[in-house]
Amino acid sequence: MKELIEKIATEFETFKSDAELQTEKGNKAAGTRARKSSLELEKLLKEFRKSSIEESKK
Repeated sequence: MKELIEKIATEFETFKSDAELQTEKGNKAAGTRARKSSLELEKLLKEFRKSSIEESKK
């Protein structure tokens, strides 16, 4: 689970930097990367939720 949290943190940093480039500098490619990163974050967060529920049942 620790590994999953690290992946989420890394992906969020990627999302944050790309989203900032899009909003501050109007970088369209960064916007595309940010959207892709948000989809990956969604998958990771769902995985975290499943893991968290399993851990709480123990």
